[in-house]
Amino acid sequence: MDFELTPDQELLRETVRRFLAEQAPIGYVRARYDAPSVGHDRVWDGLCALGVLGLGMCDSLPVLEELGRALCPAPYASSSVGAAPLARGELARRLTAGEAIGTVALHEPGRRYEWRSPATRAVPGTDTGWRLTGVKVHVPDGAGADVLLVTATDPDGVLGLFAVERGAAGVAAVPTPTVDGSRKHARVELRDAPAARIGADATDAVARAVDRLAVAAVVDAVGAAGRALEMTVEHAKQRVQFGRPIGSFQAVQHLCADMLRAVELARAAAYYACWALDEADAAEAHRAATIAKAFASESLTRVGADAIQVFGGIGFTWEHDVHLFYKRLLTCSAALGGAGEHLAELARIAIG
Repeated sequence: MDFELTPDQELLRETVRRFLAEQAPIGYVRARYDAPSVGHDRVWDGLCALGVLGLGMCDSLPVLEELGRALCPAPYASSSVGAAPLARGELARRLTAGEAIGTVALHEPGRRYEWRSPATRAVPGTDTGWRLTGVKVHVPDGAGADVLLVTATDPDGVLGLFAVERGAAGVAAVPTPTVDGSRKHARVELRDAPAARIGADATDAVARAVDRLAVAAVVDAVGAAGRALEMTVEHAKQRVQFGRPIGSFQAVQHLCADMLRAVELARAAAYYACWALDEADAAEAHRAATIAKAFASESLTRVGADAIQVFGGIGFTWEHDVHLFYKRLLTCSAALGGAGEHLAELARIAIG
């Protein structure tokens, strides 16, 4: 495959970068850092106007990377990458047009990656709909989304996917504080909540969504880590100690070189995974996504830590921006999980 972006994708990258610089600078991020959610605002409306919703993974790639580079809190990955491809009919149209913001609610307390057999239960309602009861945690943009796509087990033991309006009776979305205020999460409690089922057995569709969302998180982290690297190099050229720029010291040069290696390797893995999710079969797409997660989950967090080390004490202060990138990388790593479990999954794929 060709790891270079097409001219159209490069133009899209430039357009999104310019838009975010104008409409979502770091002041915009800071102003919303402690907000419980971010949803329909000028940035979301602007992204919708740019026509970047509902794209394939390769075309979403430059958008995701620029959002990570800008630390933008917009719910793009949750809605466009996660929810929209799973939706059907009118709901899919609303999500793709940006009229509604969606997210996918998969994880449950104490169950982490056991999404195939959720404790959340779905039963037929008195009308033609369904009723859901259960708890979902770590729901990205759960408090700001209009529609939640929730996994639940039906009476036959089949994994189902259900669309739930966040404002419906029996639905409570409570914001969850995290170390990174640019990423909004929520705990969603469902008590006999009305829902509409999407398809029959949703196992394959949800598995694909899990990989899409994981790769989106990797691409976002590549953007954040790349910008942290740029800031670190700029600082190393300007900060003077012992009469010399600190970038002239070999220890600092080694840190920056290690950061560059990590960013470029993670970018290559993420780009391939995006291509595989668009073009390859399900098995290869899952393998590529697992490789990207295995490498990025720890290496890109190290990029953020190394950036803080080069900046020194100022990097920890609220007034400086570099710690915001470190926090973004920490939450991406937490969402992706540890490298060990992904390497174990790769071994399972290889051995069978």
